[in-house]
Amino acid sequence: MENTIIKFAMGTCGIASGTQDILNLFDKELSRLNYPARLVRTGCMGHCYAEPTISITLPDQEPVYFGNVNEERAREIIDHFLLKGDRTEGIIPPEGDFSRKQFKIALKNCGEIDPEEIQEYIDREGYKALMKCLTSMKPEKVIAEMKASGLRGRGGGGFPTGVKWENTRKSKSDQKYVVCNADEGDPGAFMDRSVLEGDPHSVIEAMIICGYSIGANKGLVYIRAEYPLAISRLKTALKQAREHGFLGDNILHSGFSFDIEIRYGAGAFVCGEETALIHSMEGMRGEPTFKPPYPSVRGYMGRPTCVNNVETLANIPAIIRNGAEWFAGIGTASSKGTKVFALAGKIKRTGLIEVPMGTTLREIIFEIGGGIKGIKKFKAVQTGGPSGGCLSEQYLDTPIDYENLLQAGSMMGSGGMIVLDEDDCMVSMAKFYLEFSIDESCGKCAPCRIGNKRLHEMLERITAGKGTMADLQKIKDLSVVIKDTSLCGLGQTSPNPVLSTLNQFHDEYEAHIEARTCDAHQCKELIHYVIVADKCTGCTVCFRNCPVEAIYGDKGAVHTILDNQCIKCGICFSKCKFNAIIIN
Repeated sequence: MENTIIKFAMGTCGIASGTQDILNLFDKELSRLNYPARLVRTGCMGHCYAEPTISITLPDQEPVYFGNVNEERAREIIDHFLLKGDRTEGIIPPEGDFSRKQFKIALKNCGEIDPEEIQEYIDREGYKALMKCLTSMKPEKVIAEMKASGLRGRGGGGFPTGVKWENTRKSKSDQKYVVCNADEGDPGAFMDRSVLEGDPHSVIEAMIICGYSIGANKGLVYIRAEYPLAISRLKTALKQAREHGFLGDNILHSGFSFDIEIRYGAGAFVCGEETALIHSMEGMRGEPTFKPPYPSVRGYMGRPTCVNNVETLANIPAIIRNGAEWFAGIGTASSKGTKVFALAGKIKRTGLIEVPMGTTLREIIFEIGGGIKGIKKFKAVQTGGPSGGCLSEQYLDTPIDYENLLQAGSMMGSGGMIVLDEDDCMVSMAKFYLEFSIDESCGKCAPCRIGNKRLHEMLERITAGKGTMADLQKIKDLSVVIKDTSLCGLGQTSPNPVLSTLNQFHDEYEAHIEARTCDAHQCKELIHYVIVADKCTGCTVCFRNCPVEAIYGDKGAVHTILDNQCIKCGICFSKCKFNAIIIN
């Protein structure tokens, strides 16, 4: 019993759901019972659908996971599982399905170690890759290993990481920089935040290796200030790395010096683009610039700069430790390794997952994710965030890699994956993502600043029942122009949600235009509430709850809704106990 380890998932989602209170309860009760156990605060375990989550590892046994642990549940676990030895009480039922198809590299330590204890990272081979590089690998050899691994940027573009490192090393300068892009802004995305909250040392180690390889002695982490927990744990990790000699002057007596600073962003989505990010770090507006020159030639402060995102960096220590051939043996011919996804939306098991490239959408959604909530039908999955597209059922068996998703009309993006069901309107979904791109655009180039606004206006007319069939061709034509002429990736990809939904859900656009109906009942202007006379009892509940007095009728008599006065709030529909109000 003295080796019993109880881990508490304390990423942002876990803390928000009350995991700290559960930890306090375990600490108090086990102390009272004199039960020997080590309590460990970890990052996210990935089971966001079952927070608060804990895992218990008894001596010589595999960890057992418990989800939705409230105070009552915690006491049951202590009484039945720990004290009485009931080994089935309270185990998360879908744990096997959730984990079976996963293969963790970037997330290997997340949910397993205390991110604020460097020794736990070291005990799991932490900083071995750095020591290997500094003692037995020349910079050129490290870069060759990265190229051979096939690792591509996980921030969305998919550019070969080793090639980027090589280009930066070839640039001549007395000062170079390594930049970690932790500006994660996609709706529904929380991959990079979770890595920094759960395993910050892996990113630090990778940045040092990158600096050694390209000839840089300065690293910068650009992170949005909206990530306070990630920032706090990163600061702690940086302090510990310096104390242990992994950062600073003459690292491990190798003659190589490197240190890292943190720079804060204000949460601008466009600053995920590397030139806009660099301008923001320099104290200027976060606007992109024409390339070339690329940051590898002229970046931060005009010096050669290598920019990699968090997930890309989190893969690097494992590649160096295990070898390029090992990593290249995972995934597909063109997309090596694994990919982290943030599963969200209308799915039973939301959470953080990592799967080999080539895993199909069907496997992720219906096996790992458990399928659609309730009795609803799958409709689409949005990959790549505002830059990606919505993929219909016909693409469920598509093996996920960079090229396949592009061919299907979407993209990998940073890894957000939002599942939609039959209650979602695809026209409204396209409009939502376009609104996001408009709000986040820096406004520097006209195609993005003006073109997306005109595109949005056409979508607004369609969702209001005022569109025409001619608008659909205009949407296609304008989308192509925006993609071809915008300055940066934000504008170049912003029409993707519109084009993908138009191509795959053309019938919904036609229904909005010709029939003036929204079958998903999401477009308010196309919703009409009607009271069915033979079901209405005249109870006046709808009348009394209507906020705009759009319902009239005497008590005991059939009521009527004034459509021209109704604001489509749906209160009457939800309050009627007799199902007398329908959506027409």
